[in-house]
Amino acid sequence: MKILIADSFPQSYISDISNLGAEAQYKPKLKAEELAANIGDASVLIVRSTEVHADCINAGKSLSLIIRAGAGVNTIDVKAANARGIYVANCPGKNSIAVAELTMALLLSLDRRIVENVMDLRNGKWNKSEYSRADGVFGKTIGIIGVGQIGKEMIVRAKAFGLHVIAWSRSLTPEKAEKLNVDYAPSVEVLVPQCNIVSVHVALKPETRNLINRSIIQSMKPGTIFLNTSRAEVVDEASLREAVAAGAVKVGADVFSNEPEEKSGPFSHPLASMPGVYGTHHIGASTNQAQNAVAAEAVAIINDYIQHGTVRNWVNRAKKTAAKWQLVVRHFDKPGVLANVLDYLKTSKINVQEIENVIFEGQQTACCTMKLDARPADDVLAEIRKRGDEVIQVSLIGL
Repeated sequence: MKILIADSFPQSYISDISNLGAEAQYKPKLKAEELAANIGDASVLIVRSTEVHADCINAGKSLSLIIRAGAGVNTIDVKAANARGIYVANCPGKNSIAVAELTMALLLSLDRRIVENVMDLRNGKWNKSEYSRADGVFGKTIGIIGVGQIGKEMIVRAKAFGLHVIAWSRSLTPEKAEKLNVDYAPSVEVLVPQCNIVSVHVALKPETRNLINRSIIQSMKPGTIFLNTSRAEVVDEASLREAVAAGAVKVGADVFSNEPEEKSGPFSHPLASMPGVYGTHHIGASTNQAQNAVAAEAVAIINDYIQHGTVRNWVNRAKKTAAKWQLVVRHFDKPGVLANVLDYLKTSKINVQEIENVIFEGQQTACCTMKLDARPADDVLAEIRKRGDEVIQVSLIGL
């Protein structure tokens, strides 16, 4: 099995991939537009920040698995992968601590104006009176939007600094909030006006795009510190710039729209260049600890795939299919039984959406569960039941 690694990856973990019997091709400087020409006969593609477009997916005739060495998969054309039956997997939670650490660093730096402090000292200027006027964060209220692994790590760190925490997430309930020892907000609209600090930690999905819209930004308290280490697209950047220009908010951001794919080079962004904004280079997950943890998870995914044919952290599996009926066939464990049952369904033009066959101890009998997109006719079920030397019992359940 050939594996193309198209982003930086710790060398020791490349060796681990080779030890699994796979051929690792390490090309960390490939750009998105170069992937199609380089995918060749690789079965697995590993990327970090490099985008994977449809042309690469279609060019990879042997490609069967794409691994995002990180959490979000918005840089991968999942729709194109679905069309070709290619697994997409990620490494969730492995960089959560790193992102939470950077978020806290941005918060404290903004409060203490660390950047300006350092620049003045480097320029030979002593200005203690100016920089002695920080507010401090102890006792303030932070709103955490998104309570996945990163959000949970943020809660731990915010509490360690004496912050009062209010949280919102689509999956958060009052009961879950109580277990996390945070206040529950039923919506972003309710959360934001209560906070001195707002920190965003949601994945980019259609429902989170522009989640922090103009109305939300205008509802922020004067002097609010707004932190975004998730994705630029979840925020209305134009409205945020207006709020910064008006002196209403300060911003700490690790993500910006239209970031260059290259690891270095010129970059200009109207938000990043504003006074009152501390920006970093989309480095939230970029610590040695985080990258080693992500790489180890990627190797584990490959190991499972090679050894067992299973994919851990499979993100593009259908959450729900068109199946409306479940056919359960208890049968004798011998060749041809299921083939005959499937032949009846094929003749009836019924599609099997999901199937599982399990064996009883002793390996004499088994039970097969099939989820179907249509109901088999009664005479078809009767024909299956007639095969007494193969079938023990047949039942049909509406879903």
